[in-house]
Amino acid sequence: QVQLVESGGGSVQPGGSLRLSCAASGFTFGTYSMGWFRQAPGKAREAVVCMDSDGTPSYADSVKGRFDISQDNAKNTLYLQMNSLKAEDTAMYYCAADPSTPWWKLLLPSQYKYWGQGTQVTVSS
Repeated sequence: QVQLVESGGGSVQPGGSLRLSCAASGFTFGTYSMGWFRQAPGKAREAVVCMDSDGTPSYADSVKGRFDISQDNAKNTLYLQMNSLKAEDTAMYYCAADPSTPWWKLLLPSQYKYWGQGTQVTVSS
């Protein structure tokens, strides 16, 4: 079965960096749409950056120029490099995957069938 396991979260000061990893199994990596989402307390889950099966990314406006998505097909791992972190980036971060999300719905959490358990990112001085 499909499994997604996130790691790399933690506490960092504003302006700092973190790299999240999502180890995937149970499907052919690179054939699914995949993405990173986040959810802060009391707020709805929102897309951070998603990538279709062709590897084309779509970024949320709030993270453009600061975050970068990448993948290593040999390791079946998706990454999220987060730079210039802000307090408002504090949230639980989730990795998600889906076999058939159309590109125009990539940033919609409802379109993803598989989810990891999440990793907490806290940005605070």
